[in-house]
Amino acid sequence: MQRFDFVGGTAVVTGAASGIGEALAHALARRGSHLVLLDRDAARLDTVTAAIRAAHPDRHLHSHVVDLADAAATARVAAEIGQRHPRIRLLVNNAGVGLGGRFDQVTLDEFSWVIDVNFRAVVQLTHALLPNLKAEPGAHLVNLSSLFGLIAPAGQTAYSASKFAVRGFTEALRHELVDDGIGVTSVHPGGIRTRITENARVGSGVSREEYEAGRAQFEKLLTIPPTRAAEVILRGVHRRRGRVLIGWSAKLPDLLARVVPASYNRLLVTGLNRGVVQPVPPSTVPGVAVPTIDGAREAA
Repeated sequence: MQRFDFVGGTAVVTGAASGIGEALAHALARRGSHLVLLDRDAARLDTVTAAIRAAHPDRHLHSHVVDLADAAATARVAAEIGQRHPRIRLLVNNAGVGLGGRFDQVTLDEFSWVIDVNFRAVVQLTHALLPNLKAEPGAHLVNLSSLFGLIAPAGQTAYSASKFAVRGFTEALRHELVDDGIGVTSVHPGGIRTRITENARVGSGVSREEYEAGRAQFEKLLTIPPTRAAEVILRGVHRRRGRVLIGWSAKLPDLLARVVPASYNRLLVTGLNRGVVQPVPPSTVPGVAVPTIDGAREAA
C-alpha cells in the first residue's frame, strides 16, 4: 500500500475541541487536509475552527456539535457528513469518555454511557462513512483505543471493555479492508497531557474525596503533550502502520502483557511503588478507580 497523502483530502476527526483531537486538527490542516470536526463542546469547537481558519484560510472546514452518546444524533450527523462529503480520505474516531469505579461501584447506565461513546459511536460512524472512504483511493481509518485496550487495570472495567472492543473491531477491519486499499490503524496512547481527568465521570458508588486523591496522583503521569501524540499518530498513518503505541507508558505495559498476560498488573504496581516504572498508578485506596490514561477526552 502506498504511503498516505494528506494534501487535498477530507479528514473527519471526532473529539476535536481539545486534547489529541484538537492537535490532530491543526496538524492535518498544516499537512494540507480539509477538515470535518466533531465535538459536543460548542464553545471550544468554535475556538479550534476559528484558529484553523485564521492560520489556513484556504482549507475547507466544517464543524458539527454532537453528543456521540446519542445514537440518533450521531446517525443524523453521519448522514449529513456522508452527503456533503461523498469522498473522505481519513476518518479519525478519537472522541472518548472516562468513568472511575470498580464494576460494583458503577451503575449499568454509567457503564453503558462509556460503551456508547467509546465503542458504539466508533462502530456507527465507521459503518455510516465506510462507503465514503471506499470512494476515495488510498483512504485510511484511525480508531483511538488506549493503553487500557492493551492492559486492564482494576477500576477500569467499563473503559477497558470499550477500548479492548475498539482494538478488536479495528484489527478485524484492517484484515477486511486491505483488498479495498484502505489502511486501518489502532492507536494506543500512554500518558497524554489532556483534560481527560477533568471530564471523567465518577461512579455512583465512589466517594468524591477518594476519587480526587487518586486523580491527583494519576495526573502526575500525564506528561506527553497532545501535539507530540498527534505527530506520532499522523506519522503512523503516513506509513500505513497497523498499530501505533505512544510513549513508554504504553510500550512497557504492552510488552509485559505479552510476556506475562496473567500477572502483569502485579508487576506494574510493584514497579511503580519502587519507582522503576510509571505507566499506570495502582488503586491504593479500596474502591478508588484511576481515571483513564490516554488522551481521548470527554467530548462529542
